Amino acid sequence: MIHMEYYLIVSAIMFFAGIYGFFTRRNTLAILISIELILNATDINFAVFNRFLFPGSFEGYFFALFSIAISAAETAVAIAIMINIYRNIRSIQVKRLDELKW
Repeated sequence: MIHMEYYLIVSAIMFFAGIYGFFTRRNTLAILISIELILNATDINFAVFNRFLFPGSFEGYFFALFSIAISAAETAVAIAIMINIYRNIRSIQVKRLDELKW
């Protein structure tokens, strides 16, 4: 049986990789992928804490499924926004987004 610490280490690595990617990337698609990494790390935490702390209940799993549904909707909206940005300025780089003001 795998101990809870190993799951939490994997989750922490995913979370900090997502934070690093969010702050260092200049492409909006890469930033979206970084946000998805952060959300997946929290889903792992929901499932792990439910399994080890409350093995008879399903609240952690339901929170994880709800989070997955929210992240899928967020991804669909973000990709639609990126498509519209690309149509207007022919780039999805973050530093060129200020051109949309004019």
